Amino acid sequence: MDYENIRLEVEGGVATLTVDRPKVLNALNDRTLDELTHALDRARDEESVRAVIVTGSGEKAFVAGADIGELAKMNPLSAKDLARKGQRVLERLEKMGKPTVARINGFALGGGLEMALACTLRTASTTARVGLPEVSLGIIPGYGGTQRLLRVAGPGVAREWILTGDMYSAEEAHRVGVVNRVFAPEALVEGTRKLVDVILSRGPVAVRFALEAIDRGQSMPQHEGELMECDLFGLAASTHDMKEGMAAFLEKRKASFQGR
Repeated sequence: MDYENIRLEVEGGVATLTVDRPKVLNALNDRTLDELTHALDRARDEESVRAVIVTGSGEKAFVAGADIGELAKMNPLSAKDLARKGQRVLERLEKMGKPTVARINGFALGGGLEMALACTLRTASTTARVGLPEVSLGIIPGYGGTQRLLRVAGPGVAREWILTGDMYSAEEAHRVGVVNRVFAPEALVEGTRKLVDVILSRGPVAVRFALEAIDRGQSMPQHEGELMECDLFGLAASTHDMKEGMAAFLEKRKASFQGR
């Protein structure tokens, strides 16, 4: 697929996926959703890619939401189809099996915040503004926002943010747990990459198992989740990386993980 609205660049084991429609604040239209589907599948299937950074083009916006021109033409059936399509795209992002970081460089509203919430972690510039303003348009979040914000920040935050439709600062988003780290605008790219590099320095199999345990555990009672954790803990103990990690600790040297 030739991309018109996004860019996908790979460097040092990290894929950077940029929504590239700065004139419309990187709004998610139908074509962009198709391109994201293709790019996410590429990043997932490419063995050299160990992590993904998602961001927006320009200085104003991460993704300012869905394309309002398209939304305004919806009928009940097309609205439901669009919501399901957006959910499927973000499910791909959420279930990559690799760490994903949303690098929020500006407005992350509606579908933009929903995209960020589908990532493993979120960093933000101090100038970023986030929110789910759908109720101000007479609709509700449709790309999984009601469910992911609930799980990331809890029901109290989810109710306030979704029912008011207000925008919030990066600092407030950090305070309630929506954003993991906040950086000055000029430090956002480097700070995000340093965070990703820390993750990449850890055991790749362990990182994958840890992600799986967290993601699967969200939908399980705690006791069942702990049993699943035991299984993954046991599998991790069978890996070369486990032996290397333990040996490196005992020998007071840096581990050389091989992802097996």
